[in-house]
Amino acid sequence: MDMQQDSFVFDFHTHHDRCGHAEGKVEDYIQSAIKQGMHLIGISDHTPYFHSEQDQLRPGIAMAKSELAKYVEEVLHLKEKYADKITVLLGIESDYFPNHIDVYRQELLKYPFDYMIGSVHFVNDISIFKKERWDGLTDAEKVKTKESYYQLIEASARSGLFHILGHLDAMKGFYPEFSAIETEAVNQTLKVIGEQELVIEINTSGKTKDCGGWYPSEEMLERALFYQVGVTFGSDAHKPSRVGDEFEQVKVKLKEIGFKEMAYFINKKRHHMTI
Repeated sequence: MDMQQDSFVFDFHTHHDRCGHAEGKVEDYIQSAIKQGMHLIGISDHTPYFHSEQDQLRPGIAMAKSELAKYVEEVLHLKEKYADKITVLLGIESDYFPNHIDVYRQELLKYPFDYMIGSVHFVNDISIFKKERWDGLTDAEKVKTKESYYQLIEASARSGLFHILGHLDAMKGFYPEFSAIETEAVNQTLKVIGEQELVIEINTSGKTKDCGGWYPSEEMLERALFYQVGVTFGSDAHKPSRVGDEFEQVKVKLKEIGFKEMAYFINKKRHHMTI
């Protein structure tokens, strides 16, 4: 099912109101994609915190454990409802917690996901988006923090659970200075991602944060190409109007950098679209 058409449009990273910080229902995102003439729309809300005894550990960040089966059922229903208009894919965005990977694997493999996005949102139990985490750190401590971030991403790549790795330099979101912190850990992580034959997303939600632009940066995408890392697209939409946001610009930039194709997943099988 590899696609050659330049007009093939998709978005693999969208959320909805179950996670507590996105607007709109799943169906609103599907309808937005249809209005834009998209071919594939992936629904990929945040996993519950499976390792917690609480049903919903962080209500403003991720869905409750009791909601997951309902989420899957709803997406599968809408997949059938809109089958003649668009291909709806069942995805999920999962945090990576190395000490709890087994319970995440056990829970996620119960469901027929088309793909799973692995994303690191916490380093040393602090959100990567908390700007204050950098206050008072020495240059050496900043380097160590960035290394810890990429070591977690590298470990997530080695876990074998994920198909796509999410927003690879998102720690710059509310701390743009992050990009200037030099460490060889970035190259090491990209090398491992390439060796594991995984895909990273070009995530256009960075434009909504202090850093502006995309995750990852153009410079990191050039490194990713060197390490033969595959790429896909995800808007990380938290409101229906952002579905597919800047897809065409991403495609143009990838071609300029030297990428020849973009990946997409159906029933956990990787396909490619020529760009």
